Amino acid sequence: MRLLLVVLSFVCVVLPAHADTGLARIEGRNFVTADGRTLQIKGISLGNWLMPEGYMFKFEVAKAPRQIYGAFDRLLGAERAAGFWLRYRDRYIAQADIEFIKSVGFNTVRIPLHYRLFMTDQGEMEGAGWALLDRVLGWVRDAGLLAILDLHAAPGGQTGINHDDGPGYPLMFYVPRDRALTIKLWRAIAGRYRGDPAILGYDILNEPIAPYHDVATLNRRLEPFYRQVTAAIREVDPGRIVILAAGQWSSSFDMFGPPFAPNLAYTYHSFWASTKRDSIQRHLNFANRYGVPLFLGETGELTDDWNEQFRLLHETHGIGWSFWTYKNLDTQSTVVSIPRPDGWNEIVAFADGTRKDKPAQAVIDRAIAEYLTGIEFAHGVVRWSYLRSLGLKAGP
Repeated sequence: MRLLLVVLSFVCVVLPAHADTGLARIEGRNFVTADGRTLQIKGISLGNWLMPEGYMFKFEVAKAPRQIYGAFDRLLGAERAAGFWLRYRDRYIAQADIEFIKSVGFNTVRIPLHYRLFMTDQGEMEGAGWALLDRVLGWVRDAGLLAILDLHAAPGGQTGINHDDGPGYPLMFYVPRDRALTIKLWRAIAGRYRGDPAILGYDILNEPIAPYHDVATLNRRLEPFYRQVTAAIREVDPGRIVILAAGQWSSSFDMFGPPFAPNLAYTYHSFWASTKRDSIQRHLNFANRYGVPLFLGETGELTDDWNEQFRLLHETHGIGWSFWTYKNLDTQSTVVSIPRPDGWNEIVAFADGTRKDKPAQAVIDRAIAEYLTGIEFAHGVVRWSYLRSLGLKAGP
């Protein structure tokens, strides 16, 4: 009897990745929906919402989140800055945005996350991000979309550049405590959203290991770390797809072997590349070698013509995509463009330190008010040609 119980326990652990969990899953080289349909991911990233990036404010120096927060503290004072961020996060992505994303033909949103909105540096799972993520996932579920959760900034930094908000070096791969905190965070996310059909998968690390760091050492640590995170996730959310990002800013799978668990997918990012097969051949080789699915997790930010050609290249090879990014300030290369407020150039100069004196209070107040209004969907400018380039709805 004891042997039988042991065998049954083993089966219960192994089966969920393959069994009917009500979740999307991986079958061979395909993403498959819960009802058995092959899913061609057509996604858009909700960049700059829960993970601010300086260039999306038009900052040239204040690029990392901590620099952006510091700039607004200097501009507004700590109390007013805190109020700005509350309104910003409440408005930047709202239900109207999610409903619009669904209406034009996207089927997936990729949501970049900063760990500090979800946990303290002491490892306590608290922060404003949880309620915001709960809310947007409710809208995603109601709209009939799917979500990919993407850890853009991990404790210690996983990339070694400003958008991981680290010290300029991927310390997470050197400091055991940072790795433990990252694993703890993913386990908490998986536990909170266990079995939630609105989530397509967990994108463990955004663009790990920049190419100008010690790649010979760090690359060997990437897949073992993914094994640890995946094991922690599967303890509490066993049927979930786990998405593994390539190294060197998500451009190389050279450090990976065959899949170490079921329901794994592999993601790469590519901007401004050739629209011919040569630009993705190395990724196709990897997928063919191991029979695994690929996902183009970030791309775009060029021209509509390039968008269309690069998208078609991937669709020809059965590779789903998520473009970067949904909303940005005063740009042609995004779905929704935020109008540039009057006086914003003065805000930028002060944030970047090229202007030492603070702009006049009236200028600050007007620019901030216009910005917080402009980030609402109703006041943004929809770039319909951008949507056409993605093969989506052509106009209102």
